[in-house]
Amino acid sequence: MDYGICNLSIVPLRAEASDVSEMVTQVLYGEHFKILETRKKWSRIRLAFDNYEGWIDKKQYLTIAEADYSDFERKELRLSSDLVDFITTSDNQLFSICLGSNVSGAPYLKNHFEGKSVSGILPKEHLIETALLYLNTPYLWGGKTPFGIDCSGFTQMVYKLNGYELLRDASQQATQGEALSFIEESEPGDLAFFDNEEGKITHVGIIMADNYIIHAHGKVRIDRLDHSGIFNYELRNHTHKLRVIKRII
Repeated sequence: MDYGICNLSIVPLRAEASDVSEMVTQVLYGEHFKILETRKKWSRIRLAFDNYEGWIDKKQYLTIAEADYSDFERKELRLSSDLVDFITTSDNQLFSICLGSNVSGAPYLKNHFEGKSVSGILPKEHLIETALLYLNTPYLWGGKTPFGIDCSGFTQMVYKLNGYELLRDASQQATQGEALSFIEESEPGDLAFFDNEEGKITHVGIIMADNYIIHAHGKVRIDRLDHSGIFNYELRNHTHKLRVIKRII
């Protein structure tokens, strides 16, 4: 098996081996992965952090040795903590990286990073502070950056920046943690999940204090949460139907 690491800022991971295929998620700078299959232009990969699979352009990553992959697995994540920061290459060129990029891999890539970063497990109360960094980020299917993010990418990145692992999709995240019976039992940082008419979980948000929720819907926004779901004051109606509340930490 071959292995790789993302040496660029933000790379799309696609459902199929095509530039016009759906973007299912993004690979950020410093993320490492297994290469499951290769074609002339494309590779199917499995991300180490959440085991998410998809197709990446072969020009948009570097191949690494198995020993290096194992070393990255043992190494503690060190994530950039500013919305935008910069990497300096070995030939003194600059390129931007975004919030949540794994800068612990910079030395391996012969890059230099001088910005702010976070590592380790932070207290649960930090989750809302991190979530607010993404406020007003536009919604983007498959996105997980301050330039565009989807609902589960948002929750995953907020948790990741605080040292906690969440799976990628809302339906996957709903399998984690402990279910709560009532909203009144929830704490800031717990996750609320919402389903569609077929009963499939399609949305997730982070519960705040006083029955508010922060979530990605059109943009990352704050709305009211009640027993029925999310109430949008601008639209004067409920936009999402509550299915379950989960305590992950």
